[in-house]
Amino acid sequence: MVGQPVKQSLLIIDRFLEMMLAERGTAKTTISAYEADLKDFFSFLQDKNSASISSQDIQSYLATQKHFSASTVSRRLSCLRQFYKFLMNEGEITENPISLIEAPHYRRKLPSILSEDDVIHLLEGAKTWKGPEGLRLLVLLEILYASGLRVSELVSLPFTTIAEGLKNEKPFLLIRGKGNKDRLVPLTPAAIDALKEYLKIRPVFLPKNQDSPWLFPSSSNKGHLTRQRFGQLLKELSLKVRLTKHISPHVVRHAFATHLLRHGADLLVVQKLLGHSDISTTQIYTHIAQDELTELVETCHPLAKSCGLI
Repeated sequence: MVGQPVKQSLLIIDRFLEMMLAERGTAKTTISAYEADLKDFFSFLQDKNSASISSQDIQSYLATQKHFSASTVSRRLSCLRQFYKFLMNEGEITENPISLIEAPHYRRKLPSILSEDDVIHLLEGAKTWKGPEGLRLLVLLEILYASGLRVSELVSLPFTTIAEGLKNEKPFLLIRGKGNKDRLVPLTPAAIDALKEYLKIRPVFLPKNQDSPWLFPSSSNKGHLTRQRFGQLLKELSLKVRLTKHISPHVVRHAFATHLLRHGADLLVVQKLLGHSDISTTQIYTHIAQDELTELVETCHPLAKSCGLI
């Protein structure tokens, strides 16, 4: 039976994770996943010394992962690649046993997507939602669709970010995303108008009328609206407008990217707006746009059948 990693392995894992957090600003959720992955790896190898682990050992470990999804195996392999790069840089090993191991190939699942009409229905529905909570929901949705922010970035927007952004002739937000990388994202006129109206009633959400550093303050432990609560509000809104598609903040982010590309936006620009470090992550949206265009031709073109297109 495989045992738990002992002190030697735990120390090298801790050093690696500290580097990932301090130098690369890796997200805490990723740090936790990498920690679990590395402990599982060393546990399988019965805490074999890092310098004595061979490519065959790594292949044997990956062979035991077949019951996991391809994306999970890919993440674990990515973790090991970065870990061994760290060992090389630290002088812990002289040869990298993982350098010749290829990542598994798998078809990335395409995200759910909303049409432009779907988004309009959501926005119009939010406008009919009475009271301060309705106005807050509208501005959340307007900013999300205007900027494509990650939900965690949206709900934790600092109040100063908005105050500074609105001072500009063409308002924009300075967002600090993954890896502590800053990016600028513009705001649409509709988002700006909704934001200005929301700022008038923002004090309603201040806990016990205390000041708050967040644009969307709340009584939660974090001090701001949680992503879970925003997700709940979006689902309530989708029911209100009778939208049967799956809806979440992430789906709206997908819609932002896909709609931009459909209207001719440059892929590199969309990559920057989304805060993707790798262009391949953004390219998934081009597949969605292509699939939609193909379906449009096949179902709507008058000569599609006679030309043998379907």
